[in-house]
Amino acid sequence: MSDAVATLAGMSISYPHVPGLVNSPAFSHVAVIPPGSTTIHVGGQNGVDETGAVVSDDVAVQSARALDNAAAALAAAGATLADVVSWTVLIHQDADLRAAYGAVGPKLAREGAPPLVTAARVAGLGVPGALVEIGAVAALAP
Repeated sequence: MSDAVATLAGMSISYPHVPGLVNSPAFSHVAVIPPGSTTIHVGGQNGVDETGAVVSDDVAVQSARALDNAAAALAAAGATLADVVSWTVLIHQDADLRAAYGAVGPKLAREGAPPLVTAARVAGLGVPGALVEIGAVAALAP
């Protein structure tokens, strides 16, 4: 298998094939960002509104809002969801994983190599009532 390339924000980010690791259409294992690029780190976003209140006890609703919040944070830095190189997703251990991913998966799909994804089930999150937290690293061309 050869290396994959995704063109994000007008630059080519390489996603090298790693021999001995599974080849997945849902995620990549490593990304190489060109020198001089701007990296943007988005801290964990929960499914909360502008007052900090959890929007619902439904994990799909929370997941969609957390992704919207991540998109808003990216936009404040001049980036979009399409510029994300790596996602971190924390999901409460009692939440429905399929419902959470089903709410955000289609918005994360893109042409070329998929982004890096780290996902974990956790016993709890910092915001009471939160079922999901989404963080991201994006890159913009110099």
